[in-house]
Amino acid sequence: MTSSNCRFLLKNGLIPNLAENPSVTTLLEAHQGAYTTTRTHSDGSLLLFWERHMSRLSNSLRILLNSNPELLFNSEACRVPFFFVSTKPTMWDSLVQSLVDDSMRKALPLVLDKRRSGEELAITCLVSGNVDSLEELEEKFSTAFDVYVHVGSYVPPLFGIHQNGARLAVVGRGRRVANAKYSDWVRQRKQLEKLRPPYVNELLLSNNGDQILEGCLTNLFVVCHKDVNGDYHKSSQRDNESTVSIELQTAPIRDGVLPGVVRQVILDICSRNKIPVREIAPSWSEREMWSEAFITSSLRLLQHVEVIQAPSSWESLDTQTWTDVTWEEKQFENAPGRITAFIQKEVMEMASMEGYPVSLFDDR
Repeated sequence: MTSSNCRFLLKNGLIPNLAENPSVTTLLEAHQGAYTTTRTHSDGSLLLFWERHMSRLSNSLRILLNSNPELLFNSEACRVPFFFVSTKPTMWDSLVQSLVDDSMRKALPLVLDKRRSGEELAITCLVSGNVDSLEELEEKFSTAFDVYVHVGSYVPPLFGIHQNGARLAVVGRGRRVANAKYSDWVRQRKQLEKLRPPYVNELLLSNNGDQILEGCLTNLFVVCHKDVNGDYHKSSQRDNESTVSIELQTAPIRDGVLPGVVRQVILDICSRNKIPVREIAPSWSEREMWSEAFITSSLRLLQHVEVIQAPSSWESLDTQTWTDVTWEEKQFENAPGRITAFIQKEVMEMASMEGYPVSLFDDR
């Protein structure tokens, strides 16, 4: 869970003149742009998968410039200079990293001094296009974009505790430009809130009511029982038979899901440990074959799922509120399961191995 006791915002390396620092949601709703969110680990000493996040931020920026600049510049009429579109990926990575690092060196020491024991830091980096300077600019990258770094305190939930499990509901269609992480999605997803049933803490997306793509804030994985002969019928009742195996399922990027940082970490873990993975959207019609499920994000890392709800009729989501929808449920007993627990342990080990020392941003 997040905490508002410790919150700082820097814009282009400077503290803006604001009455109070906004929440992350307020910041993202106010500015178009590409962003990424991560947090610290190990009592505030390491940044989680920092280099992966900087690469994802750079990729998102390039994608928006090339395909949807209106999601970056607050203007559908903006023209993107050829210089920006044609810049090599390695140059992008270097430019984005240098701009973010400048603000990080100034922000982190301020927040670390106020961090309480047991708290981690949630860090959001937003790169927003500056339309006024874009029209005049030819080659100077740093004046074409405003770089915001928002840092706040965060208390990670303990893994494996029943009350910390996720309760999910399928409520809406997939996002556009899903391969980039952009702030306008924060505004777009607000319309789904009217369909959130009580106690549900994440909303899932599907384009047809059967194939589940991802969550609004997370990627979804399910452990599915399958018959090696290709027959799924009643395979969940034959767990001890040699013909039954399991596979981990998650929707592929090509279906229109965000290439989450932790999603890729888990695919790497499964490859290394020979855990069968199929990149296919989990099918609600085959939910009886699911034995485990979990969601991933850079703040939660991995959270086991207790229950998933979906509408009995996909068309009923056109109604006004969740009370007008008849829901079906899939419950996961004895969660988290064996596969989920093993992957969570591996994720934590990788978080430490790939941790970026926060001390490198502290020039004191």
